[in-house]
Amino acid sequence: MPYSHALHAGELGIDCRYCHTTVERAAKAAVPPAATCMNCHSTVKKDSDVLLPIRQAFAENEAVKWTRVHDLPDYVYFNHMAHVNAAVGCESCHGRIDQMVKVYQAMPLTMEWCLECHKDPAPYLRDPSKVTAMGYQYGAQDRETILKKNVVKPPINCSTCHR
Repeated sequence: MPYSHALHAGELGIDCRYCHTTVERAAKAAVPPAATCMNCHSTVKKDSDVLLPIRQAFAENEAVKWTRVHDLPDYVYFNHMAHVNAAVGCESCHGRIDQMVKVYQAMPLTMEWCLECHKDPAPYLRDPSKVTAMGYQYGAQDRETILKKNVVKPPINCSTCHR
């Protein structure tokens, strides 16, 4: 199912949490149901051929057939809630989604890459109210303040991610 994050998150400025509703309270960052899309598309481009799969899924009360891009191996446990609530910006792992017409995996998401962040999370932290902001700019002092305020000390033991 084609979907332009560049249009929705970028040009229109829709916050990640509008579609990924569980990202702050669950391990998984839910993919949007057709009803979420239809909140706008019942009036905006409502007859577009591109939106036919959304309209069909909505009419049939079926899940939208999204293509998964960020897919970790089954033996890896990742908790979105823990990261978002620790003020790790979405773009830290997903890249500049707001500039992607077609989403791709911008970061390696390897064990080594994740451990680098767990050992020194400060460069990936931001003001919690800006966790979904793309292109966020801040100084080193902001990072240390956030690190202390949030008491971010990510574990580096194997069982954190391998369960």
